[in-house]
Amino acid sequence: MKKIQLYLRCCRLLFAFFLASIMSLCAQAQDGNIKIKGAVKDDKGLALPGVSVKIKGTNAGAQTSLEGDFTLNAPANSTLVFTFIGFATKELPVNNQNVINVVLTDNNQSLSEVVVIGYGAQRKADITSAVTTVKSTDFVTGPVSDGAALLKGKVAGLTISNPSGDPNAQSQILLRGTQTLNGANTGPLVIVDGVPGDLLTVAPEDIAEISVLKDASSAAIYGVRGSNGVIIITTKRSSGDKINRIDYNGSASLSQFTRTPKLLTGDDYRDQIAQGIRDKAYDLGNSTDWIKAVSKAHPVSTIQSLSFNGGNNQTNYVASLNYRFLNGVFLKSNHAQVTGRADINHTMLDGKLKFNLGILNTNFNDIPFNSNEYNQALMMNPTAPVREPDGSFYQQPTNFGYQNPVADMLNQEQPQNSYRQKYNATITLLPVEGLRLAATGSYTKSGYENLYYANHQDISTLRDNQNGVASIGQGQSIDRFLNLTAEYSKSLGDHRFTLLGGYEYQDDDTFGTNITNHDFPTDYFGVNQIQLGTAQKNGQDVINSSRSNSNLISYFARFTYNYKEKYMLLASMRIDGASQLYGASEPYGKFPSIQAGWRLTKENFMKDQKVFDDLKLRVGYGITGNQPAQGFLGVGLLGYGNYVLYNGTWIQTLSPSQNANPSLRWEEKHDTDIGLDFSLLKGFITGNIDVYNSRVTGLLYNYNVPSPPNLYPTTQANVGTMQNRGLEAVINVQAVNTKKFRWTSSINFSTNRNKLVSLSNDLYQASVPYFTTGWAGSPVTTFSSIVQVGHNIGDFYGFKVTGVDKNGYWIYQEPDGKSVAYNDFNHAFSDKQVLGNGLPKFYAGWNNSFSYGNWDLSITMRGAFDYQVLNLQRLYYEGPGIINYNRFKAANDKLFGTAVLNKNVPEEFNSYYIENGAFWKIDNINLGYTFNKPNWKYIHNPRIGFSTLNTFIITGYKGSDPEVDRGGLAPGIDDRFSYPSTRTFTLSVSAHF
Repeated sequence: MKKIQLYLRCCRLLFAFFLASIMSLCAQAQDGNIKIKGAVKDDKGLALPGVSVKIKGTNAGAQTSLEGDFTLNAPANSTLVFTFIGFATKELPVNNQNVINVVLTDNNQSLSEVVVIGYGAQRKADITSAVTTVKSTDFVTGPVSDGAALLKGKVAGLTISNPSGDPNAQSQILLRGTQTLNGANTGPLVIVDGVPGDLLTVAPEDIAEISVLKDASSAAIYGVRGSNGVIIITTKRSSGDKINRIDYNGSASLSQFTRTPKLLTGDDYRDQIAQGIRDKAYDLGNSTDWIKAVSKAHPVSTIQSLSFNGGNNQTNYVASLNYRFLNGVFLKSNHAQVTGRADINHTMLDGKLKFNLGILNTNFNDIPFNSNEYNQALMMNPTAPVREPDGSFYQQPTNFGYQNPVADMLNQEQPQNSYRQKYNATITLLPVEGLRLAATGSYTKSGYENLYYANHQDISTLRDNQNGVASIGQGQSIDRFLNLTAEYSKSLGDHRFTLLGGYEYQDDDTFGTNITNHDFPTDYFGVNQIQLGTAQKNGQDVINSSRSNSNLISYFARFTYNYKEKYMLLASMRIDGASQLYGASEPYGKFPSIQAGWRLTKENFMKDQKVFDDLKLRVGYGITGNQPAQGFLGVGLLGYGNYVLYNGTWIQTLSPSQNANPSLRWEEKHDTDIGLDFSLLKGFITGNIDVYNSRVTGLLYNYNVPSPPNLYPTTQANVGTMQNRGLEAVINVQAVNTKKFRWTSSINFSTNRNKLVSLSNDLYQASVPYFTTGWAGSPVTTFSSIVQVGHNIGDFYGFKVTGVDKNGYWIYQEPDGKSVAYNDFNHAFSDKQVLGNGLPKFYAGWNNSFSYGNWDLSITMRGAFDYQVLNLQRLYYEGPGIINYNRFKAANDKLFGTAVLNKNVPEEFNSYYIENGAFWKIDNINLGYTFNKPNWKYIHNPRIGFSTLNTFIITGYKGSDPEVDRGGLAPGIDDRFSYPSTRTFTLSVSAHF
């Protein structure tokens, strides 16, 4: 009986469970959960990772993956809510759909943008380090020299200048101050589409955006190469929108010197002859403007760019052809470049497998300008003719260092040809949700051929009896690169994290050779029969070659974490080992970083305020490295020296040339950055403020060591310490944003203070706490600058003058403040003092963009303040004592309002030639009109534009341009051989078909 009752009870329980299950299934059939998948993109078609997808009225949901995809289970009649900082919230009913694709519209562009960082991308709202991205729509316009010039005045803390008007010169880049004394890297690392390169790797017209990683916490993922910051270039790619189109951009430009020095004219010479200042023999009967003689009347440059876009979401491509001809103002000075590029994308296996193939080929054909010819144009007698009556060039070979610059240009040929071929491919696999595996490889081959021939009419024949001079320089470099990464992204409720790991290998093999010969029987063959020169018989020829190999092996990892869009964390580690540290006891360097972000506007105490849309505090710390400039510094070396006579035979000696240093290591930059990002009044005002402090340790420097026990009297060791501190601020304002008129304005400001902290430690002691550097040039054979412990890099060091006496002799001021007359002054090293500094303490930029109807106008302005420039042209050409060369008109001016400099006073480097370099430039103006005719069938949005570069400058500097060379340890020198700066006017046309 009990068994029957137990059996009946079990049956009742089973029946109840079965009934409940049936009711549950029925409820689920009517109201049950279904599996939903989809993708979230912005209105430009770009995937949005990290979008919150929640079931309305609950906390259940998911977040989109790196590809913008999501999957979740939700009731068939529920509503999904999509939220993402910087985008308008969107609600969509499920309506029993299994696939839901969403497009979100940004309501705050400054937060919704996706920013490229090292080995990936982040939403700008999630960035926890000092990263700035500039889109192509905000680039500087005109015939820029390279991709970096597109950023002039656009990024706080990043100084980009073109101290030379030479069309073959590249931009000079300085980010957050000088970072090394003797290291290999002086400029930022350049990454192009994930592959290390340089500024000439891609044509500026092919660049879509540029990201600048400014602090070590963001650059540490690049380890030893990130000490000077990282510039990441992303090229234009196909959108895969099934639209086949052709884009055309073309421009023509006219250039001129911004300023030319005021020299004595032929009439001035004749006046001086009448006054007895010069002998009658100096009047050669002409009036020649030598700067005009070596210049082109109307140098026209052109840039022509054509790109082809096509394909669909599965296979698409972009191919471009770019031709650049930058015509220099001087004769025989131009830069020609042809770049062909193709980028092909293919997706298969339902989007889980992706291929990208890139092909780049660039050919350069340059005619470089010999800077000495400009110097000669300044020196030449303005009464001298360019040519003699018989048609030959006027020359005066007995006058030291004096030669006809027009003759030099026309009697010399020096074409330089080079090429670059780059092939890169990326394979991306998405095996499971949230996991991305990628492999990138590249092969780059570069080569050059530099030719030079000076014919029998050249000054080298007339003066040195060389009878034709030929030189051939050739070389090749092969660079191989491999990168393997795995990235996993996962969301668990309000927690979102990403883990990245990778391996990287890069090697470079460079070979170069050069041969020089002279004394040729004829000019007919030029460099093509270089063996005909007889200098080889006399042992006066030059034959040399060189080869170098280097490699870099790296391992890296990064972890990012986000909680409720409120708290953000990023930590990374990179380990680098390179051939430059061969022989060192620890050839591998470790470069960690950590970043943290706190979004204050997500806190409860900020919820009721209406001013800030976003307010984020971030703190970052990281270590980056800088490798030695030379290889094999860790091992002892032997070098070939002089010949000795041994048993009647001359034998070349072999002796120690370097001590072993197993303690050799990387220079390391330890950097702390504190930043605040803000957005106010629905994006009306946005910006950021950064304060940083970096300390570079282990600076390489050459030290005297006892010999013996050392085999060589000096050793290069990691001892010095340098510091950079600064502040950067950016404010962007959407001043006017109506349907017809729009005005956006951006102001940036930065400051940097640099100091050499130490040069010694317990093992290696500097003999003196300073070293001199820089060069004032011949015949003033002295250094120009000094680097001192406890002082700034870039200090000018020389004699200080406070005036001249009534006879035109300098009056000096000793370092102790005592005034000394010219004849009582010792002119000793101890009499020198700091005269100024060549690095600006403050930089500023102001960018404005306007649009009214079909018209658009952009104006870029920038400036540098509180620094000095050494004007070497004035030093050499304002002294009245030298009469066999031409002078500036200012040579006859009274100094300090007292007297003209006495002709018996030799040229001298002193404070009189140190000038205030502060300037403000209206750098780039771009005005355009777009024809918007929707009924045009084949041509769309044609635009005609007019732009200027280096438009106008406000400065008290007397030279060509105060924006001079700021690189190295002797910045701020306006060399007398420098190619003067130029101003450019450009007419451009663009359209797509």
